[in-house]
Amino acid sequence: MYKILCLNKISPVGTKRLGEAYTFSPEIENPDGILVRSAAMHDMELGENLLAIARAGAGVNNIPVDKCLEKGIVVFNTPGANANAVKELVLCALLLTSRRIAPAMDWVKTLKGQGDQVEKLIEKGKSQFAGPEIQGKALGVVGLGAIGILVANAASQLGMEVYGYDPYLSVEHAWHLSSAVHRSLSLDEIYAKCDYITLHLPQTKDTKGMVNGDSIQKMKDGVRILNFARGALVDSPALLEALEKGKVAAYATDFPTDSMLGTEGIVALPHLGASTPESEDNCAVMAVDQIKDYLENGNILNSVNLPSISMAREAGTKRICIIHKNVPNTIALFASTCGEAGINIENMQSKSKGEYAYTILDVSGDLSPAAVDALRALEPIVKVRVIQ
Repeated sequence: MYKILCLNKISPVGTKRLGEAYTFSPEIENPDGILVRSAAMHDMELGENLLAIARAGAGVNNIPVDKCLEKGIVVFNTPGANANAVKELVLCALLLTSRRIAPAMDWVKTLKGQGDQVEKLIEKGKSQFAGPEIQGKALGVVGLGAIGILVANAASQLGMEVYGYDPYLSVEHAWHLSSAVHRSLSLDEIYAKCDYITLHLPQTKDTKGMVNGDSIQKMKDGVRILNFARGALVDSPALLEALEKGKVAAYATDFPTDSMLGTEGIVALPHLGASTPESEDNCAVMAVDQIKDYLENGNILNSVNLPSISMAREAGTKRICIIHKNVPNTIALFASTCGEAGINIENMQSKSKGEYAYTILDVSGDLSPAAVDALRALEPIVKVRVIQ
């Protein structure tokens, strides 16, 4: 029986896929796995039994990823599961920052009680909310993952001239990118050409504060910036100063700070990007399927701290799953240790990601506790797990 701790409310469309071999609740002790959405885990004690954490969403800045890796805990996310929901909100934000729809709606409400004068007052006051159309304007999409590609393609279909920047664009994602999207080779090109810039990047040490005083100065006057990725990508004081000076015409974000609230030119939303029933269902299904496949079969898909590996089970074998340091001669060590214990390796896969690697061995023979302990004693080993 596997025990799953749910730190947030997870869609039952996903949890019902766990099946009879699992028990799950918000109060499980010593769990084998954790399902989480937004709960902060950095100060949480990670038990010795914990094998995997699945984030029902894309961002993992609420999870201590490096600490998990050191303890041999796989961290999954669900890239693309909420992509359409975020794309739709970004398209909405393009219009909100252009046509001044939100302040216009607020102003119209102030006319309540004016009776027959409402129509005349509307005609007199509507000019203060005039704004540009998006058709024919240049949009820079920074980050061409699952969400960025959908945004780029949709904006192109709406008549925008779209420029995409992603130095790490995968072949798989490139296949889905419209040929109408121009590939930019630098951020400076995006800054110089684009009337709108939308961010679709993870928060890392390299991307944190990437929109700052220096980068804003490289942008076109009156640029409109959209951030539905992570709040920390934008330096708030620099952004507010640029708004005040008119360098930035508008800023739409799903991650407002206190200083942004009520500020002219800012469209502040309460992290609505994935807040659709379809998105929550998709994220839950993907998270549950990934954590199940790892617990039951040792397969890894969409991990942020270990490589993806999927290997069909060999009939009549036992599976050894090994998280280890990515150092030379490791596979030879595994093979010799198994050989000395009379264990035959029938099939194997091994992949690395940075300083760590993951190896699956399907073995036959007498896999004794002593043989497993011998593997665990090897210097590069972080965690060894046997699946019967």
